[in-house]
Amino acid sequence: MHTQITRVFFAFIALFPALLVTACAPMEAQHGNMLQDYQMQEIKAGVHTRSDVLQLLGSPTTVSTFNPDVWYYIGQNTEKRGILDDQVTEERIVEVKFDPEGVVTSIADVDTNRVDVPYARDKTPTHGNDLTFTQQLLGNMGRFNAQDKKK
Repeated sequence: MHTQITRVFFAFIALFPALLVTACAPMEAQHGNMLQDYQMQEIKAGVHTRSDVLQLLGSPTTVSTFNPDVWYYIGQNTEKRGILDDQVTEERIVEVKFDPEGVVTSIADVDTNRVDVPYARDKTPTHGNDLTFTQQLLGNMGRFNAQDKKK
């Protein structure tokens, strides 16, 4: 019995570092439409139309708010380690412009050097009492209504 427990203990000790290393492995994800160079080279200004672009690149991630003749294809590769926030490892934004007839006038990368906006970790303030769990638990003691004993 003692040797069996010892074997299990040493097996756990041997496997623990492997479990620790795999638990900390980064999780990679791709968001949006990460276009490749060969895809962009297929689109020719003055030749291709909106329908050609849809067929070759797919639907745009977004269309410009102020000019519907400008499409954006946005893609990001992210990496997450443990409980930390995602870190963007690669980002690409491609802008496709069309003339009023729907023919491509240009296709180009957009500069992605921008300032990262940090997440706000604060809570949204609400009206009412700010009570702890214990105050909420003990606050109701003695406040229960006695049942009417009228019969």
